Amino acid sequence: MGNICSISISLDGIFSSCQDYIASKAKYMYKLEDNLVVLQTELQKLTEARDDVMTRVIIAEQQQMKRLNQVQGWLSRVQAVEFEVGEMIRDSSEEIDKLCLGGYCSKNYQSSYKFGKKVAEKLKLVATLRGEGTFQVVAERVIIPKSAVEERPSEPMVGLESTFDEVWRCLEENQAGIFGLYGMGELSCNLKKFKKTSGKGLLILMRCGSIKALKRKPWRFSKVLSKTRFVLLLDDVWERVDLTKVGVPLPNPTTASKVIFTTRFVEVCGHMETLRKFRVECLRHEEAWKLFQKKVGEDTLSCHPDIPEIAEIVAKECGGLPLALITIGRAMAYKKTPQEWRYAVQVLRGSAFEFPGMGKEVYPLLKFSYDSLSSDTVRTCFLYCSLFPEDYSISRRHLIDCWIGEGFLKDHDSINDVQDQGYYIIGVLLHACLLEEDGDDCVKMHDVLRDMALWIACEIEKKSENFLVRAGIGITDLPDVEKWKDVRRISLMENQLGYLSVIPTCPHLQTLFLNYNSLETIKSSFFQYMPTLRVLNLSYNDSLRELPSGISTLVSLQHLVLSETAIKVIPEELKALINLKCLNLENTSSLHTIPQQLISTFSKLHVLRMFNCGFVCQTKDSVLSGDGEFLVKELDWLEAI
Repeated sequence: MGNICSISISLDGIFSSCQDYIASKAKYMYKLEDNLVVLQTELQKLTEARDDVMTRVIIAEQQQMKRLNQVQGWLSRVQAVEFEVGEMIRDSSEEIDKLCLGGYCSKNYQSSYKFGKKVAEKLKLVATLRGEGTFQVVAERVIIPKSAVEERPSEPMVGLESTFDEVWRCLEENQAGIFGLYGMGELSCNLKKFKKTSGKGLLILMRCGSIKALKRKPWRFSKVLSKTRFVLLLDDVWERVDLTKVGVPLPNPTTASKVIFTTRFVEVCGHMETLRKFRVECLRHEEAWKLFQKKVGEDTLSCHPDIPEIAEIVAKECGGLPLALITIGRAMAYKKTPQEWRYAVQVLRGSAFEFPGMGKEVYPLLKFSYDSLSSDTVRTCFLYCSLFPEDYSISRRHLIDCWIGEGFLKDHDSINDVQDQGYYIIGVLLHACLLEEDGDDCVKMHDVLRDMALWIACEIEKKSENFLVRAGIGITDLPDVEKWKDVRRISLMENQLGYLSVIPTCPHLQTLFLNYNSLETIKSSFFQYMPTLRVLNLSYNDSLRELPSGISTLVSLQHLVLSETAIKVIPEELKALINLKCLNLENTSSLHTIPQQLISTFSKLHVLRMFNCGFVCQTKDSVLSGDGEFLVKELDWLEAI
């Protein structure tokens, strides 16, 4: 006979333990919204405490004292937490949308739990930092030469020597004034040279955010600066700083003091009433390659004969932007096979925001320029420019036509007024260094800024924007058609598409770029499920001889571009496009028939472009016949509406 073992288990105890465990995790979800409110309040209190400490530090440093290491460490931790909490608050709306049943349940339990726990932990950390920030002493007196300053480590200046030499020459003069440096290029301040310009006076280096702390007790700062020569360096200025309100005396000939600031916006130079302004450009290729090589390292570059050539391609993808060169160079420092380098090129050209460091280090810094734009309209117009391929020369006129078609610009009585608004927005983007001049009537987008714009549209503002851009990469088939249902803007321009034989479902699509392809045939039902499409560009498809009758389903279309195609007949079905505002038929030399009474049905038409249209042959029932008599009558009819 075997032994008999009896085991007794208390199910009540197990159930109770499970219940407690689940409740402990659920509290992070149902307290999420309350915790976020408290977190923002506590963070505000922490930043106020930080500003008070910074005021004391700045005043102490003007008295030749050195801040304590523990104070600097605390300030650094506060800065890191401020950034992390900012990121969490930006992501919070998406996480809150996942909650249901008053926060006790979630559409994605794991995600909500992790986010709620992270918020609770950050709340504790903010409270801890507030408790640590009660310093009785923030600096200590040290014996140093009167003219010495603390020199902060910085990246060596590469490729900017000529710009800085021009600045130095200006500063070494005894002329007082305010000087601005603006542009996409980045600045690493060489304090040794600045010390020479300040002579026996004070040299003060500040980030613009820190100077706000001086507003509370500006008289103390003013007392120090009013009696001595000084050079004040303000880094990263986004708007006008009223120097007198923070206790900085305006530079005057008596002391020959100077204020120097860096900014992304040329308008800030005007608002600050600069004596002179200097544009800081991105690095030229040779200079960029030199910086990139230094960050990658000779060991990596020499470990395989194919790597240097591929590495130079990677460096070019950075567009001369030092921050991108440094970040990508460091990320590639230990990639010692050609395969890894070729994959890096593929990622940077396809979805650069997935490259290590770009989404966390490079784009967030550049995004401040985007966030600082004056309105949502200007921001949307900027993102739209990323639909064009890399290094593409964008016609201002055609870009504004697209903006009008999309409805970005306010309606005016005159089309000239609307176009003037478009040119004004382009000017704003140029002055913010988010676009670049490219000839008299064109602009272009820096490659890294284009990648950042796609990162914003596809990752940060996916719900409102959501782009699909495969421009200029040589594809022969339509990509990711099953994913088009959530996309708002698609650019497939500058590829090798020949046939459009599928029927995509695109309930939210507003812009579709198919220009500069090899299109020959478009299936009649291709446009069937695009009810909200407003902008369609089919230009520069010189093998496209006819439009599908199914184009009549695009009842929301406002902007249609058929220029540089081989289309022979504009079909009667176009009469269904009653919302059309812009029709571009430029250089359609094979076009011989535009049915009479077609153009006059477009009662909202503002722009009709017909330069070099239909001069090969014309049919009698076309508005192109009769020396343009029929066309003039239809245009007169539109004018009378």
